[in-house]
Amino acid sequence: MSPATARSQRHRIAIAELRGMLQLAAQATRGVTGVVEGVHQSVWRSLGAADGPVPGRTRGLTGLVYRGIHGVSHVIGHGIDRALHKLQPMLDREHDAAHPSPQRAAFQSVLNGVMGDHLVASGNPLAIPMSLRHRGRLVATDTPPDIPAARGRILLLVHGLCMNDLQWRGERAGGVTDHGEAAAAALGYTPLYLRYNTGRHISENGRDLSERLERLLAQWPVPVEEISIVAHSMGGLVARSACHHGSGAARTWRGKLRKLVFLGTPHHGAPLERAGQWVDQVLARSMYTAPFAKLGQMRSAGITDLRHGCVRDEDWLGAGRFAHAEDPRLHLPLPADVACFSIAATLAKQRSPLAERLVGDGLVPLDSALGRHDDDTRDLGLHRHAHWISHGTGHIELLHRPEVGAQIIRWLRP
Repeated sequence: MSPATARSQRHRIAIAELRGMLQLAAQATRGVTGVVEGVHQSVWRSLGAADGPVPGRTRGLTGLVYRGIHGVSHVIGHGIDRALHKLQPMLDREHDAAHPSPQRAAFQSVLNGVMGDHLVASGNPLAIPMSLRHRGRLVATDTPPDIPAARGRILLLVHGLCMNDLQWRGERAGGVTDHGEAAAAALGYTPLYLRYNTGRHISENGRDLSERLERLLAQWPVPVEEISIVAHSMGGLVARSACHHGSGAARTWRGKLRKLVFLGTPHHGAPLERAGQWVDQVLARSMYTAPFAKLGQMRSAGITDLRHGCVRDEDWLGAGRFAHAEDPRLHLPLPADVACFSIAATLAKQRSPLAERLVGDGLVPLDSALGRHDDDTRDLGLHRHAHWISHGTGHIELLHRPEVGAQIIRWLRP
């Protein structure tokens, strides 16, 4: 790659990011203005004043001022976006993403996790398209992938919320750990890593992953003997969803899947999202704080899916994401034809029934990570030989603990 080409690519990336951030700034201005106007109207309403043409909006001169702010922010934001768009006619997000920096990837990943569904709906260039990668580089799925010495055994690694494929690689105790590369070296796999927008519904990502794997198999340079998946956190739910969609559509890849290893996957949900729902309800109870509930409801569909661990379209279609509801899921068993294993973490240093039940890894309770449920009809049935607990370990540490990698290799070994 010539220096001029590298500079041109950097400029295109910078313009795309600038467009995305300016779009968010304009939308944030309108959003904050809406919250302020909502509080303003709540005060007026308490004095007997009626709402404007829309509930929560003001009337008269006050309403005209707020509408002016909305209009100006829209015009300015749209005008700047059109100008920047003309400066980047050759923008190709897939090509730009083929040469990522860890800092850029981390920034985009967090942003997508928090509000990725909104980025997609608004056409924001910062939205991450789903892709498969090998050692940091994009893997084609519509043409034969350029992977030297590709093998017939594929190991797919799926990251969790607000993360990306580069974060499977980390430094620990002076060495570099990567569960995918370690398993590849020990067992002869070709490791592939998924990168995706974690703010979208889990079932949408699962469907797209199923379709992408189907296309990959059609282009793989050698016959595929088996596929195994190692998935961290939300990634485990995406993998389960992909299995559900793959089975329903009788996809070829689904018949090649042999093993699934979950790392800290919230099979039955995560308490932090349930706490977020509780805050929404508390804010909504007062006419003065109700407008602020809109800020909490900016969180993505992917995050709200983590409330109970929703993996199918039916788990969320037709229901308000922020409405108070009991667990809406119909039980989805683990695939019976796949060997499934689960690694859970707990911050507790020693085994203790109370600590293991209450502490968890800081984000996911132990029972949720192991698929256990007080209701036997929802229990995933992972037997003791199929799960392993890492003590004194946090949720993110599962990615880089050497003993976790060793356990993965033991389970993946034929």
